[in-house]
Formats: sequence, C-alpha cells, structure tokens
Amino acid sequence: MVSDIIEELIRREPIFHRPEFGTTRADFENMMDVAFCEVGASGRRYTREYVLDELEKRHANPPEDAWQTRDFHCLEIAIDNYLLTYTPLQGARVTRRSTIWRRTPSGWKIVFHQGTIVEGE
Repeated sequence: MVSDIIEELIRREPIFHRPEFGTTRADFENMMDVAFCEVGASGRRYTREYVLDELEKRHANPPEDAWQTRDFHCLEIAIDNYLLTYTPLQGARVTRRSTIWRRTPSGWKIVFHQGTIVEGE
C-alpha cells in the first residue's frame, strides 16, 4: 500500500542526509541503483560516480544541515518503483525534490534524483 511506502521513504529523505542510513562511500553505493543519476538545481546532470565522490568529500567534513521537509507525495510508477516528491527548506532556500526509489530484495535503492530551486515563494 502506498501509504505504508510513503512513510518508509519519508524517513530516507533528504537522501544522503540521514546518518542513520550511512555516512561512508560504501553506504552510499549500497543506497544507489547501479543506473543512478541526478539532475541538480543548476540543471546539470551528475553521474553516480560524481555524486559518490562529492558525498565522500562532504562527509569527510560534514556541514551542519538544518533541514525541514514538507508536502510529500508518493506515486507508484511501475512495480516496486516509486516517485517521491517533496519540498525541503534550508534556511531561505526552497527547492522541490523528486526521487525515484526502487524496492529490491536487498532494500531501497535510489534510481534518480532531481532538485529544482523555487524562486519567489
């Protein structure tokens, strides 16, 4: 049921900012599908390897993150594949995020992620 799924996925967002799911490169690799890619707020496309390298740098000297999240929606887009959308607030910065999650026998995997800056909200 999607209502159960959304609760599981909300606990995992924002992705890569939940230390309880891991903070090492190996943890992040385990969270990602092998086909993972990301589109950043700039519109630039990032590969799995690039994101892993950046996460490794970030967690070597972790920033203090003050996240608030709201407006979660979840849609099953294929069997065991879910699109989760939400709005994170980072101080004055407001973005819209979408993550495609795949449920696998070994746990949840992130297939795709995109962030878009909201202007004028």
